[in-house]
Amino acid sequence: MKHHHIFASLLAIGLVACEPATEDQPPSVEAAEEAPLAAEQLEIAEQMIDAFYSFDPELLSPFLTEVGDEGSRLLWYQGWAEGGNYKIVSRAPCALGEADKINCPITVEDDPVLALGSDFKVTDTFTISFDGTTIVSVETSSNDQPIYYQASAWVRENLPEVMEGPCKGFFADGETPGDCARAMADGYAQFAASEDFPE
Repeated sequence: MKHHHIFASLLAIGLVACEPATEDQPPSVEAAEEAPLAAEQLEIAEQMIDAFYSFDPELLSPFLTEVGDEGSRLLWYQGWAEGGNYKIVSRAPCALGEADKINCPITVEDDPVLALGSDFKVTDTFTISFDGTTIVSVETSSNDQPIYYQASAWVRENLPEVMEGPCKGFFADGETPGDCARAMADGYAQFAASEDFPE
């Protein structure tokens, strides 16, 4: 606001002259080269999201060849999403974020949340990083409600057989992500029926 007041004062005493209107400058060569690359990255990101929600790891894996450990976690999450009966409620188009990063927000309905008696729809955002047209990183973030984390903590404390059974290797090297999601949904329902569930 300080700079705005200074500019207004200069304009009032006639020290700022209006510049003649000019046509828009043509895009730089660099910008022209980046535009088709960004469009291709967006297309690849959309294809990766299609592959994730196909719940077929053979379709998702080819997108993750250069992603490293994050790739294994994303494949585990895909299995969890299938076991949790994820249903897309709203899928916004992927959009450019920072340089070489694409953000893809997906809102879903899933059994673990429904087990808590909540009709809240969770939005997962996939942040996909590129080197050229190669995916080199995929990060996910969610706007889960606090009760969701309370439920997870309750299951860990009260149902150790879940964490040592189907959820062993949770979001890492576990081999039964779908069974884990189903077991957690059952555990969340037990939490919702317990005296520990907040009013």
